[in-house]
Amino acid sequence: MAGNDTRAIVESFYQAYAAGDLDRVAALIHDDIEWIMYGPVQVFPFQGPRKGKAQVLDVLAAIVKDYARERYVPEIIIVEGERAAVVSEAAFMQRATKRTVSLRLANFLRFSDGRLIDFREFTDTFDVVEQALGRWLDV
Repeated sequence: MAGNDTRAIVESFYQAYAAGDLDRVAALIHDDIEWIMYGPVQVFPFQGPRKGKAQVLDVLAAIVKDYARERYVPEIIIVEGERAAVVSEAAFMQRATKRTVSLRLANFLRFSDGRLIDFREFTDTFDVVEQALGRWLDV
């Protein structure tokens, strides 16, 4: 897959996610995807490793259940062959508390046959946990 093709798929994936179009997101996910959102599953049960399209779609549904997306803006997209790195600025409203959690995300993606087959997400989880809990952590 050429870099321009990968860039178009990456942009389509993030546009669909930002718009809440999970059908379009699903169409861009490989059946054998490996998906990991690194973070504390005790606070964010949708984080952690998942395997296969069905598990990933369950994760995306779990996020929507607990958080309303207020903003999701890819700021940096770097593409090399079938791989991409994306840094995004995002904000989600925690439905239970009505608190807004603002964060920057670093995603690393790999594509196969024009679909996302590997996804890794990193963020400053300490900061996000404090925002979600609504208090500073005493360490």
